[in-house]
Amino acid sequence: MTKQYSVLVVDDEQSILTLFKKEFATPERSISTASSASQARQLIRKNVFDVVLLDICLPDGDGLDLYTEFKERMQDVEIILITGHGNIDNAVRAMKLGAYDYITKPFNLDKLELVIERAWQRACMQRENRSYRLYSGNNRTHRMVGASESIKHIRYLVDKVAPAEVPVLLTGESGVGKDVAAQAIHHGSQRADKPYIVKNCASLVKELARTELFGHVKGSFTGATESSDGLMAYAHKGTLFLDEIGELPLEVQASLLRVLENRTYRRVGEKEERSIDVRFIFATSRNLYTEVEEGRFQEALLHRINVFNIETPPLRDRLEDIPLLVEHFLSSLNTSITDYRVTDKAMNCLMNYSWPGNVRELRNVLERSMILAEQGNITERSLPRELVEKTLDAHEQGRQEGIFSLRLAEKNHISRVLSYFQGNRQQASKAMGIGRKTLYRKMKEYQLE
Repeated sequence: MTKQYSVLVVDDEQSILTLFKKEFATPERSISTASSASQARQLIRKNVFDVVLLDICLPDGDGLDLYTEFKERMQDVEIILITGHGNIDNAVRAMKLGAYDYITKPFNLDKLELVIERAWQRACMQRENRSYRLYSGNNRTHRMVGASESIKHIRYLVDKVAPAEVPVLLTGESGVGKDVAAQAIHHGSQRADKPYIVKNCASLVKELARTELFGHVKGSFTGATESSDGLMAYAHKGTLFLDEIGELPLEVQASLLRVLENRTYRRVGEKEERSIDVRFIFATSRNLYTEVEEGRFQEALLHRINVFNIETPPLRDRLEDIPLLVEHFLSSLNTSITDYRVTDKAMNCLMNYSWPGNVRELRNVLERSMILAEQGNITERSLPRELVEKTLDAHEQGRQEGIFSLRLAEKNHISRVLSYFQGNRQQASKAMGIGRKTLYRKMKEYQLE
């Protein structure tokens, strides 16, 4: 399904405005009109347009001055100038400044519609090119690898929520693959061919976080020598994935809440609000409920972003996915003609390791091991020494405690319940039917802090 694009026509002749609405409005193309420069300014303060048709001669302003204002406010807009034969020199001058094209009165409707369509395609191309520069990970897979029941359930949830427009909150430990789920949601949505912008909130500089998200106008602060759009504008009509949302500065959270509630935002230093059409996906490795309790995250924002939650379990809780992940990474990381394989002993090490860094750590281990492989064979000697030693220690502990050790089973069960509730001890103790003091004692005993 193609999303509708918006066209603004600015002309002082009412007959021309009526003609555009009658002839060019379609389910895929909305037409807005303004008969003066002041009306046009009011419209662009509240809306984002993809294509503008602008008359050079207006009763209350110069069309070329308005052209400059439009380009300042809307980075991706394509502007087509409307002119009489006597103003062609002005139109050519504007073309040199970056106008898409100019048309003369009277119009050839078929030719004009073709020009509008091509201008829209160019606007799309510019937006997609910029989103590619902002997010160079578009070549990464968005396929969720694994055959465990938990991964099958996540695929089910992704398929269900992808076509919807609701915000999605992805939770789980660092490195479990929340970014892969976010990509899968975007590629399964109606915005799949639109910009997909990714920003890790942990990388935001506190003082500039608002500017990076919302943009700023020239002179709004020291060093703002020119106006700039933010990630909201770049993601317009597409998807914005804010990773590690728990790291977003508290003073910026209220502004983000306003965007989610009203679909409007302001650039730093700008009085007028802008409308935005963005699908939001969020991810966090923190327990946001704990963050709310400790005053580091707004409760209202948490409720707004947590409309649909998808929890990705740690790799240690779905070890059966490791062989498929190994096969996937050996294929995707291989840039040579060598066929790599993991020996049985090396695979045993991989299967018996606890993977604190989750899927990200597995990928890094395999990338290193491919360098140390012997004629394409990844042996235990190719693996990091500390990984092999830890798996041997775990094997020896299991042998000493017995394969059916109640102590080991209890430790593993408590660890999994804590992981499920993202470390929330009150919820975990309630689910297991034990007191919190008992849970604390067990955690200390099993070194689960």
